[in-house]
Amino acid sequence: MGPRINMFENAVAGKVWKHIIAANKAIVASSALPVATQELVKIRASQINGCGACLDMHTKEATAAGETADRLNLIAAWRETTVFTEAERAALELTEQGTRLADAAGGVTDEAWADATKHYDEDQLAALVSQIAIINAFNRGNVMIKQPGGGYEVGMLG
Repeated sequence: MGPRINMFENAVAGKVWKHIIAANKAIVASSALPVATQELVKIRASQINGCGACLDMHTKEATAAGETADRLNLIAAWRETTVFTEAERAALELTEQGTRLADAAGGVTDEAWADATKHYDEDQLAALVSQIAIINAFNRGNVMIKQPGGGYEVGMLG
């Protein structure tokens, strides 16, 4: 099983995806948003969107960065657990609402936004919103081309 198209070998898609990757690198390089939070966001959005390739990548990257199996196994049920901080819970709520925009006529609620502002400063919020948007772009692209998960190795894409 392989993808419908190789997004890195196609001239048009390759240019676009390189820009999306560069945008993600800008978050990592210039943001005080904790790496653990960034990975939790990527994993939760990828679970919602059914992106096996991104789940493969980000669970492995999170593990390499020191994330525990307990926390990784509980991301999908984060509301019913005690293993995430209040800040992480606010980020996960923002991720869910920002990923499921079509499910709510008003998009992200004022309550979810206000909760996030209790835990993150403006630069971290900007990074969080950007991270949610970027992972959703990757998820949607990967799902459309049927990019399989399972073959990712830590650090493989830089």
